[in-house]
Amino acid sequence: KEKSTAIAAAKAMGLGVCGVDMIPSSRGPLVMEVNSSPGLEGIEKSTGIDIAGKIMEHIENNVTPLTPDTPKKKRRVKKDTIGAQMKDPLIIGGVNIPKGRE
Repeated sequence: KEKSTAIAAAKAMGLGVCGVDMIPSSRGPLVMEVNSSPGLEGIEKSTGIDIAGKIMEHIENNVTPLTPDTPKKKRRVKKDTIGAQMKDPLIIGGVNIPKGRE
């Protein structure tokens, strides 16, 4: 449920890469805020995962640069702030914090 909630929040904000802060509740996860430029130092340090590297890999694999020859589409295309089209939002979920690193 957390993953689908994070994806819905990212799509609602038109963001391809973002941080979604949530808290658990009896109704399911509640979105507290969506960060278009999330801080990664704490989560990288506590998990040992190179989140910034994963974001860059995702962008390299999923961004189509806009050019003057890019055909115009009739439907609305969500764009990020660097002038590129994102195919899918990046979701890094299910991060387990190793014991002793919390």
